Amino acid sequence: MTPTEIEPLCDANGAVASRPPPLVLVTGPSGAGRTTALNVLEDLDFEAIDNLPLRLVPGLVDAGGADRPLVLGLDPRNRDFSTEALIDVIDLLKSRRGIETTVVYLDARPEVLLRRFSETRRRHPLSPAESPELGVSRELDLMRAIRDRSDVIIDTSELNVHQLRAEVERVFAPKGGRALAVALHSFSYKRGIPRSVDMVFDCRFLANPYWEPALRSHDGRDVEVQDYVMADAKFQGFFDRVLDLTLSLLPAYREEGKSHFSIGFGCTGGQHRSVTLAETLAKALARAGQQVSIRHRELPGQPLK
Repeated sequence: MTPTEIEPLCDANGAVASRPPPLVLVTGPSGAGRTTALNVLEDLDFEAIDNLPLRLVPGLVDAGGADRPLVLGLDPRNRDFSTEALIDVIDLLKSRRGIETTVVYLDARPEVLLRRFSETRRRHPLSPAESPELGVSRELDLMRAIRDRSDVIIDTSELNVHQLRAEVERVFAPKGGRALAVALHSFSYKRGIPRSVDMVFDCRFLANPYWEPALRSHDGRDVEVQDYVMADAKFQGFFDRVLDLTLSLLPAYREEGKSHFSIGFGCTGGQHRSVTLAETLAKALARAGQQVSIRHRELPGQPLK
């Protein structure tokens, strides 16, 4: 049995009983979007509780009696927080038969977290009388081991509020039951590979529309750019293999209990070839019945605050 699989519950007559509502733990460093994620889940009819002392979590879950899914916000502001205490709570809940527990970790790069605190002029909870830089550093050190225990990691460094909402909704509000949510990313190698992607493909061997003056100001969402990239003799074979590999891997990851899988396409500028691949693969996966989202890191957008 994989960690996220749960055996059917039976009543005294051996009939399958109704499954308890799911439990979601939302955590991550301050400024990464945890409050936004809690609000989204509350809108999805979760009962949301923020900053509950860790010692009270097992008792709350054991009390049961609720017919709604429950989401708890947990971070270093909790009164009795420690890395070890939160890991103990996670391990305890995951060991209990009949509780479907998912840990969601909202992440962001240190410089993004610092910028968000600077923009809001808030004091960091771990350095109220010191610099925000020190607070960010302390918190990331505390959360590193918890990140490793998480089931879903969402890097919000390049997301705005609306994009984060869509991401949470795709993971926790799929149609027809819980499904594997697939996120496709395009990016520029100049800025590095996004930290949250599970699988990466390099598109820099394909013909580059940037060198065509008529296409330079366009991007891979435009038909003219897509046609140019697809006209490369190497495109179709590459794309077919990527699609076949993706379709063969997704069921395996779903069987292992994974709820979110991300694929990155990188090129030099992140505007043309990588965007074309992400857009084209998204359409093919949607036709195959997959739940897909697209994120173009290098195209204009409002960052999350």
